[in-house]
Amino acid sequence: MSKQVIVVTGASSGFGALTARALAQAGHTVYAGMRATEGRNAPQVADAAAFAAEHRVDLRSVELDVASDASVEAGIAKIIADAGRLDVIMHNAGHMSFGPAEAFTPEQFAELYDVNVLSTQRVNRAALPYLRKQGKGLVVWVSSSSTRGGTPPYLSPYFAAKAAMDSLAVSYAAELTRWGIETAIIVPGAFTKGTNHFAHSGSPADKERAAEYNEGPYAGVPEKALQGLAALEPADADAGAVATAIVDVVAMPFGTRPFRTHIDPSQDGAEIVNGVADRVRAEMFRRIGLEDLLKPAKASA
Repeated sequence: MSKQVIVVTGASSGFGALTARALAQAGHTVYAGMRATEGRNAPQVADAAAFAAEHRVDLRSVELDVASDASVEAGIAKIIADAGRLDVIMHNAGHMSFGPAEAFTPEQFAELYDVNVLSTQRVNRAALPYLRKQGKGLVVWVSSSSTRGGTPPYLSPYFAAKAAMDSLAVSYAAELTRWGIETAIIVPGAFTKGTNHFAHSGSPADKERAAEYNEGPYAGVPEKALQGLAALEPADADAGAVATAIVDVVAMPFGTRPFRTHIDPSQDGAEIVNGVADRVRAEMFRRIGLEDLLKPAKASA
């Protein structure tokens, strides 16, 4: 396995932190991107440094606020200056919300889209010119089974944002293959333990509107939805399995990586629906004479 230079966004906790550490232990140079490295995330920076020292791995923190063009551009430029190259972009940064859709303001929807969708565009615009110049690279997108699997109520802003991000990943994939850049979409299920995803989820700003749902015919639905998700998850479900899957995908030879990798202990059906959608996409590309866009250039070199 060749050593890669990798940036992981949203690496202060959850899948991002787990994967950054796992990739570093696999022998890669990993930049754990996070915001407020000298502020609220200073303890996470210290933890990453301690992990690197204890395990003698190359894990570095970098200031990377995915909601800021300037921060993203500066962070990517620092990585290039330090390492001399960038091989893998991992889009992981994201935020969840929980509550009735009507009670979220349009501004809250926009904020969720900014963190979960526009963030990837900022990173791509800053980093892809380097990968395209190299003529080889990998973009890893951490999607969600919610984009096409079971969609329990009260998670609509997050589900809509992740669906948009997944769609963007699919579109980008075909536009990068001739540059020698491969795409891997990782599809985790609803891990209710092992991350702060649910614990730190946002709530509706319109409390009065939310109360109309919580006290009316939908009383008890939020609790039932969360309890139901937790009950579907096997007792031995481990969020670290997502990190392991990403490490395995990165280690695969260029041109052989699966377009999607599902890690869903609850089996909510996303793998079935994605399988159909991806086959339809491939067939469409064949019909319009662009089948070569399904695999990165130089895959057989």
